[in-house]
Amino acid sequence: MTQLNEKEMQLAALLSEECANPAELTAKLKSLFAGALEKMLEGEMDDPLGYEKNSVLGNNSGNSRNGYGKKTVKSEWGESEINVPRDRNGTFEPQVIEKRQTRTDDIETRILAMYAKGMSNRDIEDHLRDIYGVEASPSLISRITDKIMPAVAEWQSRPLDPVYPIVFLDGIVFKVRKDSRVINKCLYSVLGISMDGRKEILGMWLSENESASFWTTICNELKNRGVEDILIACRDNLSGFSTAIETVFPKTEQQLCVIHQIRTSTKYVPYKDIKPVMADLKRVYGAPTLDDAAYRLEEFREKWGKKYPQILKSWDANWSELSTYFKYPQPVRTLIYTTNAVEGFHRMLRKYTKTKTVYPTDDSIRKSVFLSIQEISKKWSMPIRDWGIIVGQLMVFFEDRLQQRKVS
Repeated sequence: MTQLNEKEMQLAALLSEECANPAELTAKLKSLFAGALEKMLEGEMDDPLGYEKNSVLGNNSGNSRNGYGKKTVKSEWGESEINVPRDRNGTFEPQVIEKRQTRTDDIETRILAMYAKGMSNRDIEDHLRDIYGVEASPSLISRITDKIMPAVAEWQSRPLDPVYPIVFLDGIVFKVRKDSRVINKCLYSVLGISMDGRKEILGMWLSENESASFWTTICNELKNRGVEDILIACRDNLSGFSTAIETVFPKTEQQLCVIHQIRTSTKYVPYKDIKPVMADLKRVYGAPTLDDAAYRLEEFREKWGKKYPQILKSWDANWSELSTYFKYPQPVRTLIYTTNAVEGFHRMLRKYTKTKTVYPTDDSIRKSVFLSIQEISKKWSMPIRDWGIIVGQLMVFFEDRLQQRKVS
């Protein structure tokens, strides 16, 4: 049971006597909110004037009270009309409710919270009207959510750790309006695993297409924000990324997502051959050693090379970056051979953004994703599974580079 002090108990008793049902209680609380706000404003007026209301100290003081102005304030209690005191010199600057402020912080906080949960502007408008009796147009809600853009910019440029043992890169497509038409834009996320094993979204970047220059810009941005070394970068076959990472982080090992490779390989295989092709590919990517994997790939070539040459062409072209994980023990392999970590993040992100089918601007995507990241990150309070074993094994393979960071 909520513990109340003596004054609160007296007020509760008085309200319970005056109100017969919840509706009357809500109306009374709304009235009390407006009255308390007016009292707070009256108290604020005393300080700049130097005397209390009706005090003789105000005579010939050079400034005095000058009646009231009316203002409608939107809060979680709905819309309330209040009287705001004025002074003759017009110097009074209220802090409780500032000039031109028509909403209390709590209603803005609730709008941002609903936006973060994936509600559209129209849904938020309906919710505020139905629950709080507050009228807020979609354009007003958009202006309120725009207030977080400085926080988005600050987050995107924040300093990062000097070393990330593993990073994952992937993209998620959003529809956005551009020049009176709807186009697809891909939001690329970089998910880093820190030295203590915790997930962290390092940044987000919007683009209509990929290129080496685009990825080089991202890599340089990470470096400028403090990233000195990345041990392993796990990714889909992103166009231009290999060249970019070699340019900015030349020591970084790259691992292509095996699951994406399998999907690409079986894309044009008819149903009758899917199972045997998949079984033979599993012998390749599931091999215990690199030599065994290479042997199994040659077996696959002999069996399927003439019928499905495109599969072998893709595996041959990407083999150096597909086979990186073979040299590592199983716990490290399990973590890096797919981009599941960042894809899992994108699945959670889609849950928060699924109601927004088309975004009006790029910034509206950034706002929505940023707020969603804040919600998703709350679940990342613990290191990833078996991190102690994984980082211990990475220490063996990257001893020199990690030791240098400790010394520096």
